[in-house]
Order: sequence, then structure tokens, then C-alpha cells
Amino acid sequence: MRKIVFLLFALWGGLLTAAAQDLIVKTDASQVEAKVVEVSPDEVRYKRFSNPDGPTYVLPVAEISYIQYANGERETYNKVSEAAAPAAGTAESAAPSAAPSDRYVLKQYEIGELYDENGLRGVVCALSEDRQHGLILSLEELYLHWSEFRKPDLRVIGTVDRADGMANMEIVERYIAENGLSWDDFPAFKWCREQGDGWYLPAIDEVLTIGHNYNGGLRKNDRQARNKFNNTLKNAGGKRMDRMVYYFSSTEKDEKMAYTSHMSIDPPYVVEIPKYNKFLVRAVHKF
Repeated sequence: MRKIVFLLFALWGGLLTAAAQDLIVKTDASQVEAKVVEVSPDEVRYKRFSNPDGPTYVLPVAEISYIQYANGERETYNKVSEAAAPAAGTAESAAPSAAPSDRYVLKQYEIGELYDENGLRGVVCALSEDRQHGLILSLEELYLHWSEFRKPDLRVIGTVDRADGMANMEIVERYIAENGLSWDDFPAFKWCREQGDGWYLPAIDEVLTIGHNYNGGLRKNDRQARNKFNNTLKNAGGKRMDRMVYYFSSTEKDEKMAYTSHMSIDPPYVVEIPKYNKFLVRAVHKF
């Protein structure tokens, strides 16, 4: 009796599982067992029924004949190709396609959200046009000297790149090797480097971009955008951004000064500050 009850439960569970799935039938007569999550005029987004927690896929509506939903409703789009459609009642017509030609949807990011992938954590502070790549900002910040050189030992290091702080980091590394120095002579660069492989002190244009995005894309009083950014930092265990204090960039002006910028809405946005003074430092990493 116990075996019969178990078998009934197993059969009932199988029926419930089958009933909960949506079926996407494509114009080439192939079928996709799915859970539809979004339908737009141009495309349908879904997850595979066998992997509901997996990636989201997308199919153009032009490739779909109809969707048979789990609740019995059917949504029709295009006719099944007669050449592709198998004869009714055949084994081929009953079996779903073994390899549906679906496409993986790459994640798109937003400014101010937490990036946490493969051990790399930070707040998204700049994005490419497709919103799939960009920069993340370190959760922590620290007051540090740009360099330790003072009169009469002031010197030009050569970190003149305004757009790519990683290029400036490489120049500092070469300068250290060529002059018998150490990273201790460049505390801001050293701290960024110690955050891990690929972290660096941003160039001045990158710092300006961070300030631009921190304020919602424009240097205006967008408190909501700043709160989103700072709440992400706080919830991830980091430190909120300080709007009124200047942040060092890796871009050098001359033997004495380096360029800095702040996160506030009021100009001036670029100020030259002695390298031996302490100012805030944040590291960035490309993704």
C-alpha cells in the first residue's frame, strides 16, 4: 500500500511539473520548454524550464509561431513553416527540439549598483554604451600622499595620461624600477595596487566621470542618484563618498602638483594640489 501511495504522489508531482511549464513553438516547428518572463513587441525573454534559476534567453518574435502558456492560453505570432512542420501524429511531432537556437542575454549594469563577480567587488561608476562594461569603484577610501617627495627633491614622474589611470600606474612602476625606489614612495598608488590585481588610481578624466555619474549623469543636485550610490557602498560594508573633499587622480601636472577633483555639484571640478599633501584616494577596476 505504501508503494502505491508513493507512486501516486510521484505521478501527481510529474503532472504538476508538466503543467507549470510554458511551451514556445518556433516557426521551424522546434519547441522550447520554458518559463516566459517577459514579452515585448519584438522579442520574448524566458528561462529554460529545466533551469529556472539559470540565465535569461531571448527570441525574436519573428522566429516564434506561438506560445502555449501553462494556464492553457495560447498566443499566436507567425505560422509554422510547412516544410519544417512534421506530420501530425508522428514521433517527431511529439518531441521537443533537442537544441533550440536561443541566445544568452548578457547582463547590463546600472550606475550605483554593486558589482560582485568572480571575487571582484565594487560600485559601478562608469559604463560603456552597451552597459556591459565599465569601471567599478573601491568600497574603501583613505587619506594618502600622492608621493613622498618634497623640496629639494621634487620630481616629474611622467604620469601625464588624463584618460587611463592604468597607463599612469605602469609609468610609476617603471619609474620605481629605473630609480631604485619603492612603492612606499608613492602611497596613493601603492594602496590602490594593494586592492588586488587590476586595481589602479584613476586618471583625472576618470575621476571627473565618476563625479558626473555620482550626481546622476549631470553635475546637478540629484540627491536620489547620490543616495543610491552611497547606500550601495554602505550596504556592501564600504564607506560613503565624501562630496566636499578632493580625490587624488593619478595624473600629474608638474614636479609639485597632481590633479584632483571632488564629487560636489559646484565648480571648479579640477584643482591642482601638492603631491605631498594628504587627500582622499579611491581605486578603480575595469570590468
